Amino acid sequence: MNSSHFSNADAQLDLRGTPCPINFVRTKLCLEKMLPGGLLEVWLDSGEPIEQVPDSLIMAGYQVEQITDCVGYFSLLVRRPATAQ
Repeated sequence: MNSSHFSNADAQLDLRGTPCPINFVRTKLCLEKMLPGGLLEVWLDSGEPIEQVPDSLIMAGYQVEQITDCVGYFSLLVRRPATAQ
């Protein structure tokens, strides 16, 4: 990922072309490495990835702050909780 649409993201993860559930697993692993309260920007494909990953992250205790349609892919902003998972 060359640049972020959101300058306030602490990290970015480009998962375009990554199938489910691998994209969820990679997102969760990245979030677990971040500091509490950290904000991650994830790029996901349309279809199953954007339909499944946000709900899976919410069920895992993460806060999905924004989903943006970027024409051809989606940008997802997800925050690691300030308290330990």
